[in-house]
Amino acid sequence: MKKLALLLVGVLVSMQVMFADNEKPIAFEQLPQAAQTFVKQNFPHAKVAFVKQETDFLKKSYDVVFINGDKLEFDSNGNWKEMSCKMQSVPESAIPAAIKKFVNENYPDARVMQLEKDRYEYEVKLSNFWEIKFDLNFNVIDLDRDDD
Repeated sequence: MKKLALLLVGVLVSMQVMFADNEKPIAFEQLPQAAQTFVKQNFPHAKVAFVKQETDFLKKSYDVVFINGDKLEFDSNGNWKEMSCKMQSVPESAIPAAIKKFVNENYPDARVMQLEKDRYEYEVKLSNFWEIKFDLNFNVIDLDRDDD
């Protein structure tokens, strides 16, 4: 029993060492082509501070951080997962049309500051502290105000 426990501990330590180097800086040109195109189309004047590749067990993802602190996250295929803007809003060209329409109609004075997409939903954070969740068909599924 002790040998089995020791073996398991050894395997866990080996896996941690093996995956310890899961983040590395890369050149912008090493991003998947779809991510490069997205950045060039939607953030044409933003200056890239650094790009990093993250490797989680079997998947890769990419982060692009701009000089002004704005950040983009992409999946292994170069599809955006998150856009987080600190100093300015998410460019309207990057916001799905249905989300843009809902925000403009219901919160005309608010700006989209963060937009996240996963396999099940979109989450939008506005400058007026409202957080809106949409399903993949752009139906609102949750509203929350986070102003504390």
